This record gives sequence, C-alpha cells and structure tokens, in this order.
Amino acid sequence: MIAEVIINTNAKKLNRSFDYKVPKELEEQVMIGSKVLVSFGNKKELEEGFIVGFKESTEYKVKEIAKLEDKLSDKQIQLAKWMAKKYFCNISECIKLMQTPGTRTKNKEKRIQEKTINTIYLKKDYEEIEFDIEANKIKSENHIKILKFVKDNEGATISEIEMFTNCSRAIVNTLIKNGYLEIVETKIQRNPLANKKIEKTSKLTFTEEQQEAYQKIEKSIDENKYEEFLLFGVTGSGKTEIYLQLIEKVLKQNKKAIMLVPEISLTPQMIERFIARFDKERIAVLHSKLSIGERYDEWNKIKENKADIIIGARSAIFAPVQNLGIIIIDEEHDSSYKSEATPKYNAIEIANKIAKEEKIPIVLGSATPDITTYYKAEKGEITKLTLTKRANNSNLPQIEIIDLKQELANGNHSMLSFELYNSIEENLKNHYQTILFLNRRGYSTFIMCRDCGYTVKCKNCNISMTYHSFEKKLKCHYCGYEENLVTICPECGSKKIRYFGTGTQKLEDEIHKQFPNATTIRMDVDTVTKKNSHEEILNKFKNENIDILIGTQMVVKGHHFPKVTLVGVIAADSSLNMDDYRANEKTFQILVQVAGRAGRENLPGKVVIQSYNPENFSIQTAKKQNYQEFYETEITLRKQLKYPPFCDIIVIGFNSLKEEKIIETSQKVYDLLKEKVPENYIISKPAPSPIDKIQNRYRWRIIIKGNMDRNLNEILNKCLATIYEKNDKSVNISIDVNPNNMI
Repeated sequence: MIAEVIINTNAKKLNRSFDYKVPKELEEQVMIGSKVLVSFGNKKELEEGFIVGFKESTEYKVKEIAKLEDKLSDKQIQLAKWMAKKYFCNISECIKLMQTPGTRTKNKEKRIQEKTINTIYLKKDYEEIEFDIEANKIKSENHIKILKFVKDNEGATISEIEMFTNCSRAIVNTLIKNGYLEIVETKIQRNPLANKKIEKTSKLTFTEEQQEAYQKIEKSIDENKYEEFLLFGVTGSGKTEIYLQLIEKVLKQNKKAIMLVPEISLTPQMIERFIARFDKERIAVLHSKLSIGERYDEWNKIKENKADIIIGARSAIFAPVQNLGIIIIDEEHDSSYKSEATPKYNAIEIANKIAKEEKIPIVLGSATPDITTYYKAEKGEITKLTLTKRANNSNLPQIEIIDLKQELANGNHSMLSFELYNSIEENLKNHYQTILFLNRRGYSTFIMCRDCGYTVKCKNCNISMTYHSFEKKLKCHYCGYEENLVTICPECGSKKIRYFGTGTQKLEDEIHKQFPNATTIRMDVDTVTKKNSHEEILNKFKNENIDILIGTQMVVKGHHFPKVTLVGVIAADSSLNMDDYRANEKTFQILVQVAGRAGRENLPGKVVIQSYNPENFSIQTAKKQNYQEFYETEITLRKQLKYPPFCDIIVIGFNSLKEEKIIETSQKVYDLLKEKVPENYIISKPAPSPIDKIQNRYRWRIIIKGNMDRNLNEILNKCLATIYEKNDKSVNISIDVNPNNMI
C-alpha cells in the first residue's frame, strides 16, 4: 500500500503529495488524515506529514513511513484541500489550523501538574526578533524554532517547550539570558472556566420579534436543513437570548453548537452568559489568550465529545466537533473574522461550507451588518430576520453631533467639546458611568519639527512613530521598534519638536486634569498584553464602579454595562480618513456599536460624537441609527465605483528585502496575468503599497477588480505555481481577496 503524504512545510514548491510505503504492521491503522513521521530528502530528523490519499503502486522508489501519530478526519483533510485552493496557500498551512494545539511535534511527554509553574513569554516584540533573525544576530535553527514556538504558545512551560520543539533546556536558558525570553511564575489552571462562579439564570420570555426570528431558525434545525440567516437587530435587541435558546434546542437533540465572537475582549462576557444558562463542564473555550496547556485540554475535551458548546474567536471554527447542530457568528460584520496571516481565510466562509456539509443552519448576528451580507439578504440569498426594538423596552440613546470646527472658533482647544465636558460632569454628579472612545492608542500619533517639517519615522518601516508617555518612548505600531524621545531635530538642529495628534494615553491625562476626582481605567492594546487582562479591566469597570472607561475599538462591541449612560466619541473622523473603500461603512459601524453601549437598562442614554466632518452621511445616519438609510446611500456609491459586492478586489502582495527583486518579480506576475486573465478584469500595474516598507521589507502590490470565480481562481493558482518554479526565495507573494485593509 502506498500513502500520499503532504509534508508540513510553508515551501510553495513542496505543496504537493509525496509517495511513501505503508509498513505492513500499520496498514490496518492508517487512514486519510493520519499524522505520520517520514524521512524526507537528506534531512536527519524525521519530518511531519499527513496522509491525504492512498494508491496501490507508484512508479518511484519510495521510503517507508517511520511512525504513525495523531490523525485528522477525512472531512478535515478535504476542508484543508478546499482552503488551500481558495486561499492560495499550502495544504499543510491549512492542516495546521486543525491540529491539536501544541502537538505539531515529534515527541510527547507527560505534562506538568504543579499548582504553580514557571511559564515562558517573549521579552521582545516578535517583529523585533524577526529583524534580528534576518540580520543574522540569531543564527541557531534551534533558537529560531523555540522563539517561533513561544510566539504561538506564550505561557508554555520549559518542559512543554522541550517536549514540543525537541530542543534542550539549555537553549531556552540561553535565550532567557540574551533577553529574548522571560520566566513568569503562573498558577496552573488548565480549565479556563474552573474558577468561574456565575449565578444561574432562566430563559427569558421572547418579544414578538424575537419569537418570530427564533421559530424560523428552529424550523431549519427540525428539518435538518442548511440555511443562512442574518439576525439583524438594533443594539440591545436581545440577539444573545435568541442564541441561547437556539443552542438549548440543539442540545435537546443531542447535537452540539459553535458560537463565534470576534474579539477576545468579548469572550469573557459571552462565556458568563452561557455559564449562567448551561453546565460549564459542557462548555469549551478557544482563543489565543489561553495558555498552550489550556488550549490543548480544551481541544481534546471537544475531540472526546465532552463539550457540547464551543465558544471562541475565529480559529474555533476548526474545532473537531462531532454531530454539529448549529453555527452562530455574533457581530458578523467584524473584520477580525478574516485572517490577515496565511492562510488568509474568512471564518464566515469556512462556517458556511461546514454548515452546508452538515445540513445545519448558520446564524449571523449584527446591528450593523457587513454591506455584502446585507446585500445578499436583500436579494434573498440569506434569510433576513429583523429586531427593531430593544428587548427590555429601554430606548435607544439620544445622540448629539458636535462640530469641532465651531468649537475651535469659540476658543475651545481642549480634546473635550463644551457639550461633552458638561455631560461628563453631570454623569459624575449622578454617579453613572461613562465610556470615552478614541481609536488611537499611545499619547501622540506623530512628532514633527516646527522649523523644517521633519517627521520622526521608524527606521524599519515607512511610517510615523507614536509617542507613548508612560514608557517615555517612541514606538512603531507595525514592527514594534522603539527609541528614546527626540528633543532636537536631527535634520536642522531645532528644539521646536512638537507632538501632534491624540491617543488614549493623552486622553487619559486630559481627563485626570479636568476631572481630578474621577476614577478612570484604560483599555487598549498597551493595557491588555497579559493573560486575562481583558476580563480584569471589564470586571473592574463594572464591579468597582469606576467612573470612566477610556478605550479603542475594544470597548465598542457587545459589552453590556447597566450603569453606562454616557458615551463620548472623541474623533469620529479617524476612520473616515482611511485609504479604504469601506471607510464610510467602518465609521458607521463603529459609531452605532459604541452608541449602543449607552442606556442599555432603564436609564436614559446619551452619546456625544465629536467630528470635523459632521455632515458626512455615515455620521448623520449613525446619529439616526438608521442602517437602511446608510445602506441605500453606500450601496449606490459601491455600484457606481464597482466595489464589493458588485465585484471582488484581489490584492496580489509582494514583499522583499531587495527592492530590485520585488520590481522584477511583480512585473513578471503582471505580464503573466495580462496574458492569462480575461479582458473583462481590470488589472493595475505593479506599484508600491501605501505603506511601502515594513520591518525593512519593501512592499508592492497588483490589484485586480472583477468577480473571483472558479476560472479566475484556477488561473491565479497556476500563475503562482509558474512564478514559484522560477522565483528565488527572496520575494514573498500572497493573494488576498477583499482584504481587511488596503495598506
């Protein structure tokens, strides 16, 4: 018997199967999806691979499979093959998403069981470490292997690192000594829900709208039928209660449910709602902030049929669930459902494929649906279910828009308009809570010399550095590079260095100055680096009656705070000024979502939106909370300009340390595309990306506009294969369909 084996590698030239003989003693054990160890090429170490097919004979002289390990199901292997073609990547890169966390290895040992353990974290940003690798400061393959492992599995123990990388403890100690890794003492808690004590709740009585929506999805469950639903409900309309009762229905049929949420920051509150309703022992949680041990155990809990409900972020869609009954995707419009790393998959597309195969319903929930999703619903391709009222009869908040140009004309140079200042003051007097939203972290967004116009930019990236006041550092938000403050202009010697723009740190300082007695807490990327920090900040704000929560878009989505009656949007224009065709859509979504945090109980809510462009239609329709009016304006613009959903935007990206190589390779690809792609597609000439250098790598791109059909997919895959046959390894090429950002 001959097995067709895919080698676990990112090398594009090896994206095919290789023939291996199956030893007699393994013939009855191997199957499609089996993970095996094989001798490959001239390497001394065995390589990991997966069996994707069998045949009786081969024309080649072949080696034997050395060892049989774990296995994936045939369905998982077929899904990986489908993904590899759809998302232009290696099959092995897709298989990795479906493997048990921490088992991409050659050896296994018994895991540590102490109450307190030493865990390992990166001490430097991984982008900075990658730069050291490229600069040959880190030469050892074992060092690189360990650093990559810790990047993917922060919080692993030294024993786990030894176990999963096959490297010695001495190598880990060297990396600690050289400042790349650090040891943190951690309490062991392999069950992430073990210490959660939540008061049980009973199911709520539906409103008429909720009941109608529930019954339509229930019918699909009872008929074992695939159907895609859009649950389109205003903020606070009780979408989560419908999710809970649908899952209860599925569990009664002895089936299981996957519940996806977009952000880790949303996971704790969603988990609490589920634990309050269901047995927590039957709930599994999957997201990147769990330790490797927790993820390993949760994955196996699912695999062993010990979990009925799987709650998690994007990657939870690959959980090895058997007998699935429903897939629910909350906040379906959120960009985090699309991966920006290879494979560049969309979790909603994966969920739809799984739902079709399993003949089950998929429910997409949002108050501000993605334009393409809503367009499909209007055309009847998706069943639209609408909730127009808040579930607890509370009113939508009152929204006011403040023209910041007028504030300046009236002599107000503060970050807070007069209206927002007075509203915060009133809220503090009444002992209610306030959320202030600003979608920029740091203190100042760029630093410039007033005399010559010199701007401080990252030495690795063509991007301005941001000032972080707490560390007194300038940081690049793209590669992690940091340097000390600049006080004298390196170009002209002037001391007139000024800080421009506003971030969450600066806003927090301003609030402390203007409201010295107010308690504040900040939630952005800089404050949520540690495990469970999202949950700790949200619980602190909710339970310790902190007056003001300041944050980026992490505070926008899905959170329920009964005492929040005021929301302030400091700069509504920041998302409008993006180089992206979805700038209006993202602005509308953010404003409606953040406004939805106010007045969710029976207290009246108020939202103050500050803007230099108050007449923009996305801001005006957000004020009215009128999605239909926004949609009709935006869809007309999209149709005129030929943007999704009327066509797809395919971005072929190139990056390289050598600018001349990137120019040469991108031109070759362009010439090939012009030859192969039909004339009805618009293909742009190769050009630098808007941010043309990140981490010392030059970035170019080709943009194709047209429908991504099966024919174009075949052409692009063949073009990639042709280029990779001739291309050296100095240029990386990727293809992204309708990417999250266009920079």
